[in-house]
Amino acid sequence: MRATMKLKQGSFLWYLYLDKLYCLLSVRNVKALLEYFHLLDVHRNNTLNDVLFYHFLHHVTSWNRTQIMIVFNMLDWNAMGEIGFDQFYMLVCILLAQQNHLEEQFIFRHSRPVFELLDLDGALRIGAENFHMYNFLFNIKKEDLRELYHDFDITGDRRLNYKEFKLFTIFTMDKYQERQKAEKEKGKKDLLKKKRLHHVNVTLKQFFGTNVSENRL
Repeated sequence: MRATMKLKQGSFLWYLYLDKLYCLLSVRNVKALLEYFHLLDVHRNNTLNDVLFYHFLHHVTSWNRTQIMIVFNMLDWNAMGEIGFDQFYMLVCILLAQQNHLEEQFIFRHSRPVFELLDLDGALRIGAENFHMYNFLFNIKKEDLRELYHDFDITGDRRLNYKEFKLFTIFTMDKYQERQKAEKEKGKKDLLKKKRLHHVNVTLKQFFGTNVSENRL
């Protein structure tokens, strides 16, 4: 079962729009987000420390403290104890992608930044433990994770380099698009079925209504 993150209704992020094709914010939304970041930055350092970061995510998401701090440590890749706007923007796009069920699209469009986030030790390789630790961010299905290391670990070292990871993102994107197409086709069939059923009901009502009126005469 996939973990589910929920943005709290009425929070600032609830009103931001993520482009569904490129998984980026509009220039107008970026400006609004920058102003919001400055409001959160009470120390006026153009950064957020772990305390400010925790209270922000606790306010806008359903994540618990452990998950929030795992994300903070991932974004604070140079261990400075704070993150800047670039990391903050990346995080917000991830949150909006998850809220809108666009995780596969996001990973495909931003494969390099995602790879660098998951490459915690800078070895240019990602182990399975990295995916499991941060899977609540991207909601990769367990069967996809198994396929990931079975089918795309070309070097056989149980770790993915960027090229292998990129192949995986293309694969998951193809599956996502196939699923979207199937759901769209199912929606069309369901709509057609409803229209036919409605037409039959109208016809039956007209038929029996006519017979009733003729019998009364």
